[in-house]
Amino acid sequence: MDQQKKNYLLPIVAMCFLFAMISFVTNLAAPFGTIWKNEYAGANTLGMMGNMMNFLAYLFMGIPAGNLLVRIGYKKTALIAMGIGIVGLFLQYLSSVTGAETVVFSFGGYAIRFNFLIYLLGAFVCGFCVCMLNTVVNPMLNLLGGGGNRGNQLIQIGSSFNSLAGTLTPFFVGALIGTVTPRTAMSDVTPLLFIAMAVFVFAFIVISLVSIPEPHLRKGTDKHVQREKSAYSPWSFRHTVLGVVGIFVYVGIEVGIPGTLNFYLADSSSRGAGLLVDGAAIGGAIAAMYWLLMLVGRSFSSIISGRVSSRTQLICAASVAIVLVLLAIFVPKTVTVSMPGYSVDAGVQMAQVPLSALLLVLCGLCTSVMWGVIFNLAVEGLGKYTAQASGIFMMMVVGGGVLPLVQQFISDSVGYMASYWVIVAGLLYLLYYAVSGSKNVNKDIPVEE
Repeated sequence: MDQQKKNYLLPIVAMCFLFAMISFVTNLAAPFGTIWKNEYAGANTLGMMGNMMNFLAYLFMGIPAGNLLVRIGYKKTALIAMGIGIVGLFLQYLSSVTGAETVVFSFGGYAIRFNFLIYLLGAFVCGFCVCMLNTVVNPMLNLLGGGGNRGNQLIQIGSSFNSLAGTLTPFFVGALIGTVTPRTAMSDVTPLLFIAMAVFVFAFIVISLVSIPEPHLRKGTDKHVQREKSAYSPWSFRHTVLGVVGIFVYVGIEVGIPGTLNFYLADSSSRGAGLLVDGAAIGGAIAAMYWLLMLVGRSFSSIISGRVSSRTQLICAASVAIVLVLLAIFVPKTVTVSMPGYSVDAGVQMAQVPLSALLLVLCGLCTSVMWGVIFNLAVEGLGKYTAQASGIFMMMVVGGGVLPLVQQFISDSVGYMASYWVIVAGLLYLLYYAVSGSKNVNKDIPVEE
């Protein structure tokens, strides 16, 4: 047993590294979106489009990525993903050097230029990359942990690295390009894009040298398994289907809470928080605290998951998050609290922000555990169908693009805080899934080889 654990150490470390890469690429969409938002005179919806394209890719790539996992294995799927990531980042670089003068069409009174479309294409391709990486790391860590509480524990450890990268990326961007202003252009982030491409090249080399267990390659050649797949699939399991919806809802919640909060704090008008000094910089830093708390929560969950069930963790997390978001909606913005912000020019500084901001940031502690526990609950008892299910889950990560966009439309109409009713509805569904929907009622389906 000790030798087995020793042999699994390098694959576990490799998967944790890939988890960090996923967050690094995904969180580049926020500063890039702010640049495009400023370029289009404060159009929040256009600023959110890069994030939308990033997550939209999951809808198209989720199931193909799961099929790749079964046919060519974890390692080759990860290597192809990183090659695709390099292409996506290069396309975003091209948006900074070409097509800025060419207007393609008008949308909502804004002249959409060719370089913006190139950027969206690059974000879409990067979405393919992170979708494939997500398809690899989650079932791999669950497999290495043997499923159950231990499998969830390894996913939470990997998620901690994901949160660490998400926390550090905004500060890394700030150190390279400073505070994003209306004069900031995509050409200013060229060094960041080349650094990101270099990181992918480094990751490609590291993963190519690591030996990773490939159990599904053997399964793909078993004729009996092929017959079983024609009779059943992950869609045959009720708790898996409800878990697929849960992943869609959860990712929308995870992205929507800090995304809308960032816009709220950066808006100096009466609709927003009304911060008069460095609102964008302070908003970005406070939103980054959400990801920091996700790191704290995932680290704590990785410690307790060996003893506390996934179901119990999801019930507690969803319940507390509902209370925090409801308080954030109803507390007047005149009730303020001092929170640390950061800008490149002034460094760390304390800022008076609405209490709602603190309440929403605290939700990071709750959302931190949700990805791992939902995935763990939804694949419990799937056996040989786990790899195929992973691709389906990745398809539903598109919720991280859809729900925040819906929330943004609502915030433009009725206000930022009122848009958080979308988050409340999603959390109520997750609470239902934890209490009832996650129970496996299809144990009669054969799942062994």
